Amino acid sequence: PKIMGSSRWKIAVAVLFVVECSLLSVGADEHEHTYVDKEEVVLWMNTVGPYHNRQETYKYFSLPFCVGTKKTISHYHETLGEALQGVELEFSGLDIKFKDEVMQTSYCDIELDKAKRDAFVYAINNHYWYQMYIDDLPIWGIVGEADENGEDHYLWTYKKLEIGFNGNRIVDVNLTSEGKVKLVPNTRIAMSYSVKWKKSDVKFEDRFDKYLDPSFFQHRIHWFSIFNSFMMVIFLVGLVSMILMRTLRKDYARYSKEEEMDDMDRDLGDEYGWKQVHGDVFRPSSHPMLFSSLIGSGCQIFSVSFIVIIVAMIEDLYTERGSMLSTAIFVYAATSPVNGYFGGSLYAKQGGRRWIKQMFIGAFLIPAMVCGTAFFINFIAMYYHASRAIPFGTMVAVCCICFFVILPLNLVGTILGRNLSGQPNFPCRVNAVPRPIPEKKWFMEPAVIVCLGGILPFGSIFIEMYFIFTSFWAYKIYYVYGFMMLVLVILCIVTVCVTIVCTYFLLNAEDYRWQWTSFLSAASTAVYVYMYSFYYYFFKTKMYGLFQTSFYFGYMAVFSTSLGIMCGAVGYVGTSAFVRKIYTNVKID
Repeated sequence: PKIMGSSRWKIAVAVLFVVECSLLSVGADEHEHTYVDKEEVVLWMNTVGPYHNRQETYKYFSLPFCVGTKKTISHYHETLGEALQGVELEFSGLDIKFKDEVMQTSYCDIELDKAKRDAFVYAINNHYWYQMYIDDLPIWGIVGEADENGEDHYLWTYKKLEIGFNGNRIVDVNLTSEGKVKLVPNTRIAMSYSVKWKKSDVKFEDRFDKYLDPSFFQHRIHWFSIFNSFMMVIFLVGLVSMILMRTLRKDYARYSKEEEMDDMDRDLGDEYGWKQVHGDVFRPSSHPMLFSSLIGSGCQIFSVSFIVIIVAMIEDLYTERGSMLSTAIFVYAATSPVNGYFGGSLYAKQGGRRWIKQMFIGAFLIPAMVCGTAFFINFIAMYYHASRAIPFGTMVAVCCICFFVILPLNLVGTILGRNLSGQPNFPCRVNAVPRPIPEKKWFMEPAVIVCLGGILPFGSIFIEMYFIFTSFWAYKIYYVYGFMMLVLVILCIVTVCVTIVCTYFLLNAEDYRWQWTSFLSAASTAVYVYMYSFYYYFFKTKMYGLFQTSFYFGYMAVFSTSLGIMCGAVGYVGTSAFVRKIYTNVKID
């Protein structure tokens, strides 16, 4: 009887093989990934946890499994990404040597008392699966299974490993679990393993290909969604250029006609439109310190997204544990001057004096949000004794990055921004007294524009959101970063087009509060993404329990907020260029 006693477990384990490799390299001989005959090959035990709760994982030996006889090798977290993602590698104690076959051999016994049996029964009832690594290749297996009426429980006791090699490298690992033993208290269960080596034609560079799922990620609906979003971009760009260019041309013609009239003919009562607010349109926004910090943070998030996607397209980051997260943290720290430059220059243009306070807010806005959420979830992880609990040393390392890398680089960016582009060189003078804002129709109010502004940007990305969510919360490896880059470009274009149209209508209604409106109408995309995450949780997953639920909604809130800040900054930057352009081209007394 093989591992897949029931057909659903065949599907489950097959799906499990498609998982979790976005995680950086291990110790011992695995650094080079080359072996000589009879050289030791280490089988690392990683984590165990419920199949439906991908992030709820525990140390493998938190279940009462026994350890092999071989001397223990300790594994240290080699990267920040590994430590933050709860990678808990422990030596299995199994004696495996390169190209050295092992017949079925017992390596330890489990003395099954009532407490140990209860632990295994709980794990089997909750569909626990475990993860192991050989030479960085992940392997998955199921702890056991229950009979149809759920009364008797069985443990898989025999790990049958089949390892494929090409030359002096390991290119394939398969696990078959056999030896189904009924769990009866006060008995002894012998655990055994065997190793079979077979020659393989798989190239070392392609050894992760079997974990990818092209039928899912390159499905027709994925291509269709990209095409659909692309058509939306063409439509929106056409709409913006046609409406605005025609309307602006009429506006310019009307304004220049008024300029040519002499004072007697000019009917001052007839003037209306966006030209009327030229003396207020470049007035500093309310709460300029927070506003400029948000814009700076958004520009930095955009830079990080762009660079990380390019790195992921060039390098297969999914082949090494924690590498995606480590890369993102490194790039975020390195792009801190971008935050300081855009935030500092905008704050200076708006006449801000307390620039050091603004720099601190800009530098710590995103890290405080991420660390605050992680800190809250960490308490729950510690209560559950989960492997996702972030070690204290890792927390200290993250704090050191914030204070000794991000803050100084942010300071450099702020100083450069204030000195190079901090002068308020607006095309129109700002009036001393603010102009009263006339009444307008309800749908022209900033609050309504903000609510409606995020619908089209969300519409351009929501299919991609499904693929990204599935790769993170379910068992898929996301590898189609070309799609992601296209979606990022489409999102930015749609966001800028929508905010320009919204701002034009707002200014035409003689309301000059366009800064926050342009930011928030683009940022409202985040609200729709977070609402979609609720739909995804209840209808697309089978997650349960306090830990997994808080992990899901906590980090989805961080993701949505970051996306919103990025969209808001992109929308504001595009709209700012548009507003500056139209007021430069019109003759103002």
